[in-house]
Amino acid sequence: MSIGFLEWLQGTPLAVSIAEEWFPLVESAHVITMALVAGTIFIVDTRLVGLTSTRLPFTYVSDRLLPWTWGAFGCSVLTGTLMFMANATGYYDNTPFRVKLVLLLLAGLNMLYFQSVVFRSVSAWDAGRPPAAARAAGTISICLWCGVIGFGRWIGFVIGK
Repeated sequence: MSIGFLEWLQGTPLAVSIAEEWFPLVESAHVITMALVAGTIFIVDTRLVGLTSTRLPFTYVSDRLLPWTWGAFGCSVLTGTLMFMANATGYYDNTPFRVKLVLLLLAGLNMLYFQSVVFRSVSAWDAGRPPAAARAAGTISICLWCGVIGFGRWIGFVIGK
């Protein structure tokens, strides 16, 4: 991505408006939706790991929470994009921002692996103890999302420095 494009993006009327007037509201919405994303994912993942909701079938838990996760994730992507636009050149060289994006990518790959490989056999373990691969995916997911949250908070402490 070129600096010229980032400067142009940051100078668009939408980005300027966000930077000058709306950033606190957009950032607050981002934090709230990220809390919803992480909270719902943690409930599903702790069911996979065997720490919570062990008397409920995994599909019962995931079917009720994942629609909320996806809705909140969509809002988080939107608000995160708006925040990026408001200071694109500052975020571009921000190491915690880059690490957060890598962790998000890894969380997505972990979810893709779980859905395409491990979840195929859910009928065999739905009401019982998930297999080791499912427990590992849940543990990895929890760790990655803790990293996303931690590095997300770190971004603001090093931006522009």
